[in-house]
Amino acid sequence: MEYFVWNASPIAFSFGPITVFWYGILFATSILLGLEFMKWAFRLEEKNEDTIEPLFLYTVIGIVVGARLGHCLFYDPAFYFANPLKILAVWEGGLASHGGGLGAIIALYFGAKKYKMDFLWLIDRLIIPTAFFGFLVRMGNFMNSEIVGVKTDVSWAIVFTRVDSFARHPAQLYEALSYLFIFILLFFIYKLSKAKVQPGLLFGIFLTLVFSARFLIEFVKVKQADYDTSFLFMSTGQALSIPFLLVGLGFIIWSLKKS
Repeated sequence: MEYFVWNASPIAFSFGPITVFWYGILFATSILLGLEFMKWAFRLEEKNEDTIEPLFLYTVIGIVVGARLGHCLFYDPAFYFANPLKILAVWEGGLASHGGGLGAIIALYFGAKKYKMDFLWLIDRLIIPTAFFGFLVRMGNFMNSEIVGVKTDVSWAIVFTRVDSFARHPAQLYEALSYLFIFILLFFIYKLSKAKVQPGLLFGIFLTLVFSARFLIEFVKVKQADYDTSFLFMSTGQALSIPFLLVGLGFIIWSLKKS
């Protein structure tokens, strides 16, 4: 069987000593689009737009710091404890979505407290562009030929020549398409409800769907943690998804009861 062969370069272009990667372009694009979405939501609901940029800065810092620490602590702790300065080497790669999600929530909590805003109101709106952020970041992973799936013979398998010559599940595309669907769903719930959705409901739907998708896709994803998790009967990504999934279900139940 002939499979689709993926051998694209992760480099978008180079200009002298400067090299720009597709991953960086998609990451930056997702941040800018998220900022524009929040400006639109603030205008739609007549909120003070002066707080958008500082709150968004809190969130971006939370995502980057949380994602980096999450990767170091969850996926390769032995190496980073032995080489602590390597934690700062973000340019070498290594960001964990679980850590990024947790970092964003913590940062947004403190940002909302500082600017005297309703935390749940903020997070219900922010998770909508966050789902699109996940879509673009996973497409960046696809451009980098990373976070690949296990070997398979399904007709839609892809050969990532930068990894090896085997046909594999395009796990990063599975995640990207899942996040795109979640973004569309959340956007239409928000739009059709005329922004009067019950507090916590969108956040709960986001956590439940994102980490359900993540849990299922882990079955066909190459193991990322550099230590044995067989005693858990699941991968590190699956184990980390369960608490987020339970919190999401809790928010859905809580918000529906209140309504």
